[in-house]
Amino acid sequence: MLVDSHSHLNYEGLVEDQPGVLARARAAGVGTMLNISTREREWDAIIGTAEREHDVWASVGIHPHEADSHAHVDTAKLVGAAAHPRVVAIGETGLDYYYDHSDRGQQQTSFRAHIAACRETGLPLIVHTRDAEEDTATILREEMGKGPYTGVIHCFTASGDFADIALELGFYISISGIVTFKNAKALQETAARIPADRLLVETDSPFLAPVPHRGRTCEPAYVADTARFLADLRGEALDDLSAATTRNFFALFSKCAPDPATPS
Repeated sequence: MLVDSHSHLNYEGLVEDQPGVLARARAAGVGTMLNISTREREWDAIIGTAEREHDVWASVGIHPHEADSHAHVDTAKLVGAAAHPRVVAIGETGLDYYYDHSDRGQQQTSFRAHIAACRETGLPLIVHTRDAEEDTATILREEMGKGPYTGVIHCFTASGDFADIALELGFYISISGIVTFKNAKALQETAARIPADRLLVETDSPFLAPVPHRGRTCEPAYVADTARFLADLRGEALDDLSAATTRNFFALFSKCAPDPATPS
């Protein structure tokens, strides 16, 4: 079985047919999905989906694009929301200097508040970083010096050097459908060498549909296509990669309980 470690089931493109999206994912062998929040107003709906669906879990967090409009979401608010039994992670959070939709200083403040919430709750951090490797690495290192925490660099597209930093800090690296794109040679080189015990797979649906689904709305079922490509890239059996990434997911997101009805 596979896990989609990062999806947005309540986003336009998926929420209109959420039961069908979930059914197709299960039919494709996806046994668990993590439904990610990016804004405070989404939290109730995202947690609600996790309450209804035995194989869906939730995160609470503020995307760096939304940092300016969420200055009130501090560590205490994140910790309070994370007390819900279906909330298993903090984020996504991080830095995005490509679009600069929010002030960089406010992005950094929000990022640090999320990390503090991880330390307080023991939940893992879900990190988004784009065109901000140096500052992301600096903050992750500085905050690690204040006390340990763990997490994942989601939808990894950064450099091989940044991958090494993340691994050194004990982070996991999650690979999306981008790895299947023809112009993703550098990412493919990095993905081929990530240690098997630090690797996750995701869709980031409804975005970034992998080959052979380019141009369509991405959905969790497509994580199977990313996993198949990644297994071939790494010279591994698909069953082995599926088993490893599933083990890794439950090791990182340890508040999740595997569904006893789902075969491993």
